Amino acid sequence: MTDHTPLQQPVAPPAAPPRNGLGTAGFVVGLVGLVLSPIPIAGVGAWPLVVLGLMLSAVGVARARAGKATNRGLAIAGVVVSVLGLVVSVVWAVVIGKIVSDVNDQATQHHTITYEVTGDAKVADIDYSTFDEHTILVTTETSAPVPWTKTVEAKGFLEGAQFAATAGPDGGSITCRVVFTCF
Repeated sequence: MTDHTPLQQPVAPPAAPPRNGLGTAGFVVGLVGLVLSPIPIAGVGAWPLVVLGLMLSAVGVARARAGKATNRGLAIAGVVVSVLGLVVSVVWAVVIGKIVSDVNDQATQHHTITYEVTGDAKVADIDYSTFDEHTILVTTETSAPVPWTKTVEAKGFLEGAQFAATAGPDGGSITCRVVFTCF
C-alpha cells in the first residue's frame, strides 16, 4: 500500500509588518512644530517639537533604508519640515534676544532734556514736567526772565515731557523749544 500523503513544503514565516510609526510620528511632530514656530508665544514651545520631529524622522529614514519601513518619503518630509521649523525657531530666538538687549540698553540710557523760552517778552510764566522711570518732575516758574533755559537729566525709559510758557503781564512774543539728547 502506498501512502498518498502530500509532501509538506516548509512554510516561510510571514514577513514582518513595516515599522512606519517613527517616520510618521516624526513628520507629524515636525509639522506641528513648524506651524507653531513663527507664532510669538507658541513658538517658544516649538523648538523641542521640531528637534523631536527631526530625531523621529531620522530614525524613520534609517528604518526605510534598512527595509524595515515603507514610508521613506514621509520620513524625509519629516526631516525637511523639522529642519525648517528649527531654522524658524532659531531666528525667533535671535530676534527676541536682540529685542531684550535693546530694551535693556534703553533702560540704562541717560537723557538730557533742555527747555528753552526765547522771544521779545521780558518775562514768562513757565510750566514744565519730565517723566522718567523714577521721577516725575513738575515745576512752575513765575515771571522768569526771557531768554530762559533749564536742563534736566532723566534716566531709563523717558515717559515724556510737558512744556508750556505764557508771556508775562507786559506781553510780547515767546517761542518754546524742547531738546532731547540721549547718551
